[in-house]
Amino acid sequence: MKRLGKEQVIRIHSILIEQTCGSDGIRDEGLLDSALNAPFQTFDGEYIYKTIKAKAAKLGYFLVKNHPFIDGNKRIGILVMISFLEINGVEVICTDEELITLGLGLADGSINDEDLLKWIIDHS
Repeated sequence: MKRLGKEQVIRIHSILIEQTCGSDGIRDEGLLDSALNAPFQTFDGEYIYKTIKAKAAKLGYFLVKNHPFIDGNKRIGILVMISFLEINGVEVICTDEELITLGLGLADGSINDEDLLKWIIDHS
């Protein structure tokens, strides 16, 4: 399994903000670390989230909900989630509008982490 490192995510965020406007920078580094590490937690030597898709759902969810960046948390959460899936061989087929709806739903609470996992399963 391949992971995106913290510095990679920060760089991706900077590029994303440069291309789509907004304020660059980290609001809370601890919340960024938490969002990036939560999907890979273990208990008794076993991953809590067993599949790539489950890990991706948690990654996207926590990046949006933890709000670690000054701006662009929905955008980076969705982009990192999709990127993580793709680098691990999972192709996601969807429209830009679906991704926007997903990000907005995560942010406003109408979509939770279980809904996000179901969406990933349905679109891959």
